Order: sequence, then structure tokens, then C-alpha cells
Amino acid sequence: MGRHADIIRAHYAASDRGDIEGMIAPLAADVEWTEAAGFPYAGTYIGPDAVVKGVFARIAAEWDGYTLAVDEVIDAGDVVLGIGTYSGTYIRTGRSFTARVAHVWRLRDGRVTAFEQFPDSELVVRAIND
Repeated sequence: MGRHADIIRAHYAASDRGDIEGMIAPLAADVEWTEAAGFPYAGTYIGPDAVVKGVFARIAAEWDGYTLAVDEVIDAGDVVLGIGTYSGTYIRTGRSFTARVAHVWRLRDGRVTAFEQFPDSELVVRAIND
């Protein structure tokens, strides 16, 4: 197993624990974190603070039981792929969803420099809409 893949596995383990500090620990100060177009938090966030405020805090405030079940972490050296399933219940509507997702992580010198997600956004949006 490669060092970069282990870093991403540690991020996912922190996510499972609800450990925000552990989740952002490997992020570079200028990380470019991209949530897919069509996803509720779509956009590119620069820096760990922007990721926490724009993504993680919003998910925590708006969803019950929002989780990512990771099926596979693929080590491609400086690029690591995570494949899994998001699920959760949107608090305002009470609707639940389950959607497949792929993450592309780019690392340099043990730090995450870029992240991009590829979810089935339609299933997430259906849970949000009245």
C-alpha cells in the first residue's frame, strides 16, 4: 500500500468518526476542493477553512446520518481514487437518498493538493427538493 493511499484512508476513517480536524489534517493550505456541478454544494473551495465552512459544516447542519461507505481505495501514486456510496436524510424534507460516488484525490509530498467528486447528484437533489 502506498503512503498517499494510506493518507486518504485516514481521511475516510476520520470522516467515519466525525473528526473534522482529522479530515482536514492532510489538506494543503491551498487545496482546491471541487464539489461536482449539480451537487448541492457545487463549486471549488480553496483552503481547508473554506472546505469546512462550505461543505462539511453545511452537511452536518442539513443532514441526518450523512455518511460515505467506502468500497475501494485505488492507489495510483500521486493520484488516489475513492469509490463508495453516500447516504443520508435531508432534515428539512425528511427524504433519504443513497448514491454512488467516486473521489479523485491529488497529492504532493504527503499533502492533498486537489480533490474532485463525481456523485450521482440527481439522487441527492431529489432528497432536498420538496
